[in-house]
Amino acid sequence: MQRLLKPLLCLALLGALHGTRVAAAELQLELPAGTRTWTSAALLAHPLAEDIRIPADVAYQRAMHYRAVPLAALLEGVAAGDHLQAVALDGFAAELAAAPLLARQGARAWLAVEDPAQPWPALAKGKPSAGPFYLVWQHPEAAQIGPEQWPFQVARIRLLEPLAQRFPALLPAADASTEVQAGFAQFQKNCLACHRLNGAGDSQFGPDLNIPHNPTEYLGAGFLAQYIRNPQSLRRWPQGRMPGFSQSVISDSQLEQLIGYLRHMAGRKAEL
Repeated sequence: MQRLLKPLLCLALLGALHGTRVAAAELQLELPAGTRTWTSAALLAHPLAEDIRIPADVAYQRAMHYRAVPLAALLEGVAAGDHLQAVALDGFAAELAAAPLLARQGARAWLAVEDPAQPWPALAKGKPSAGPFYLVWQHPEAAQIGPEQWPFQVARIRLLEPLAQRFPALLPAADASTEVQAGFAQFQKNCLACHRLNGAGDSQFGPDLNIPHNPTEYLGAGFLAQYIRNPQSLRRWPQGRMPGFSQSVISDSQLEQLIGYLRHMAGRKAEL
């Protein structure tokens, strides 16, 4: 009976926490101007808030309408050369160059805000919505914005040092080829939001990609590329959360660069 009561109690507590999150959501910004907490009510009433349409929403895979604030309006003191991180409730940690977030033409970043009175739909059966805060883009193709740059269920946005300074264990060798260096850039953009490598990174979402084994060490020729393109084509797993990366997100040449970086890092394992 005690083993049965504990799961039921946990479910009740999670339900209560979920209800609290939607009704009294807060977003924490840790920026050069200081730390500020925005409530969903304050953001919905922001003077620059607009009703926007996102024709091809990444999370919902269809057109969506949101009440949203231009993200640039909230990034007080942030410069184009800065580096930001958006941390989600589930541990997803999107690494974001500041320049695209501050842009007012071309690709434009918006912070969509879930209204507790009009909650967004669930992402899937039995799942929560993308709220309370969701970074969405208008015209993402203008700046090659990938799906990892659409973090949802965001709880915190913070200014950080560049990745090379925070996590030297991610760096390829100083004499690595330009292709490997380009692959490192692809890894930062497309992988680091979910995965660590050599124990380095902030995400708590997916497995480490070098410790104890690098995927280039156990996936045969061609299979790693196939897995990245369509994970379910290699391992049928209904609970799998890794999305496929189409050619519109990462080209064949960029995919080869990414795999080249991973192969290179297999020879640079960290001692943990």
